[in-house]
Amino acid sequence: MNRLLLNLAVLLLGTQMASATSMPIQTFKLDNGLTLVVSEDHSSPTFGLSIAYHVGFRLEPRGRTGFAHLFEHMMFEGTPKAPKGSFVKIIQGGGGSLNGSTRYDYTNYISTAPVSALEPVLWLEADRMRHLDFSEENLDNQRDVVKEEIRVNVKNKPYGLFFWTDLAALAFDKWENAHDGYGSFVDLDKASIEDVKHFHKTYYAPNNAVLAIAGDVDPEQVYQSVKKYFGDIPAAQIPPRADVTEPLNTKERFREEQDQHASVPALAIGWKMPGPDSPDYYPLAVLGELLLGGDASLLHQKLVKEKQTMLSISGGMGWPLGDPLTFDGPSLMVAFGLYKPKHEATEDVNSIQQVIDDIARKGVASKRLKAVQTKMIADYYKSIARNLKRADYLAITQLLHGDADLLNRYPHLIEKVTPEDIQRVATKYLSTNNRSWIDRKIAPHQQEKQQ
Repeated sequence: MNRLLLNLAVLLLGTQMASATSMPIQTFKLDNGLTLVVSEDHSSPTFGLSIAYHVGFRLEPRGRTGFAHLFEHMMFEGTPKAPKGSFVKIIQGGGGSLNGSTRYDYTNYISTAPVSALEPVLWLEADRMRHLDFSEENLDNQRDVVKEEIRVNVKNKPYGLFFWTDLAALAFDKWENAHDGYGSFVDLDKASIEDVKHFHKTYYAPNNAVLAIAGDVDPEQVYQSVKKYFGDIPAAQIPPRADVTEPLNTKERFREEQDQHASVPALAIGWKMPGPDSPDYYPLAVLGELLLGGDASLLHQKLVKEKQTMLSISGGMGWPLGDPLTFDGPSLMVAFGLYKPKHEATEDVNSIQQVIDDIARKGVASKRLKAVQTKMIADYYKSIARNLKRADYLAITQLLHGDADLLNRYPHLIEKVTPEDIQRVATKYLSTNNRSWIDRKIAPHQQEKQQ
């Protein structure tokens, strides 16, 4: 089958599944507040597991930017009962994989392995929920690891994630939304063992977590195992969550920066978006895909193909730190791209806004909208076909929205968006007044190299 026919088949499959498929989801609640979500699938003798804690960048302590990220690393440093390396030995030794990540509203720990490893993995996850190996040596070690990540991914890398960290700082007003969740050296150096212990005791508790498992398992047996390993962990008093809601901006915000490592200039635009409780949320998600979802998107076709003033453009709603299912508060619609040297970024920003304004005035053709929706649904089903991704989405949606069955409704939420919805949200949210953007120019010494 050639690539074109394969793509058409995938798109057709996505449409059929949206109307005909519902994944099995069972939810359990332990007495200590831990929520368990199980999706049974016997297509392969494996499982995917995700445990998500309701703490991320937005809830880390003031004056400790990057602390939630640092703590994610600390969770792999072992416990008094399971020394560092136990997770890797058990999971990777059996051919599986594991990882962790920190986002605005959660921190998650994921693993996948043959189903024979499920009981040991549950024991390990429960063990590090109870207690960590709190030591100055481990803290210093992981502080250095995070600092090195910042050096590699931010300070010494072209563009240095400015399309996330700098853009959020420009667009948002509340500290919870605007600060650099990756971390600063100054704040990381302030972190103490007492900070680590307090953070673990406060947020890494069963009543602040959701455990999800997808794969070759029996839900009732999984529930009994989870009760066995997690059931006696005490609940914690979870602090009230900060109000992170923000109104739309009423005046354009702009900043010019210099990049010491890039050889091509770049721009990043962010429009402030509402949280998932807004009726405009899913129409905005579809609009983001329409504008920025790959080579067929409107902005790629206009700026890269037609005008040829930009070398690339990408982004979307919540990009690059998530998607519509993984936020519990406001986000940005982000457009990031490289533009040609000896060309003014303002021209590209105006061209981008013209495309948006055309949608606001004229709407979008039903046929084009349907193609975008079909691709979104097909991509979604392709993603959750993997046990690990399905478990992760189950944990996150249950944690943030209180309803893992949102995964079954998500395709319909995308499918029911109308051209009128797209026109309305483009007008309301993607305006010049709600726009923040950064022109990231190449540094003078980089320009001299090119002359």
